[in-house]
Amino acid sequence: MSVKYGILTLLSVQNFHGYELKLQLDSLLGVKGKINPGQIYTTLDRLIRDQLVSSTGLDDQERKQFEIQANGKQELEKWLLEPVPYHSTKEDFFFKWNCSRTISFEKEKQMLSQQREMIIKEVMELTKIKTELLLDGDENKYLLVSGTLLHLEADLNWITQVENRNR
Repeated sequence: MSVKYGILTLLSVQNFHGYELKLQLDSLLGVKGKINPGQIYTTLDRLIRDQLVSSTGLDDQERKQFEIQANGKQELEKWLLEPVPYHSTKEDFFFKWNCSRTISFEKEKQMLSQQREMIIKEVMELTKIKTELLLDGDENKYLLVSGTLLHLEADLNWITQVENRNR
């Protein structure tokens, strides 16, 4: 999970101050965890330095407000369209997908399609390895690869379910 992209997602919807961003990120993460408030502010500092976010000044309660810049929107879109490698956790893609839904990302179908393509490529490579392991009699590695393939199949089924709900 990337705090940077979570903040960019939220600021794409509206301007926030730091504590509001923390609460909203906790909500985006769901059961996965909570964000340390210090992490929000250090990330905001880097986003400002990189000209992805700017401060709009103080609100009526003297809290610094932040907004996304055009470069920040481009960075967010680029990230949303990058498939999540399988060796990374499935929750990383779910977080990214949840971010895309939060901002009503118009390229969500492309994002899902690219993720599907990456998974299919991984399935093809692992299926070849699985066959070689079977022929070599390496049962332990064969079973490990078989388990990974079952997880990939479940991920493909989930993507299909999401796509079908969007029709």
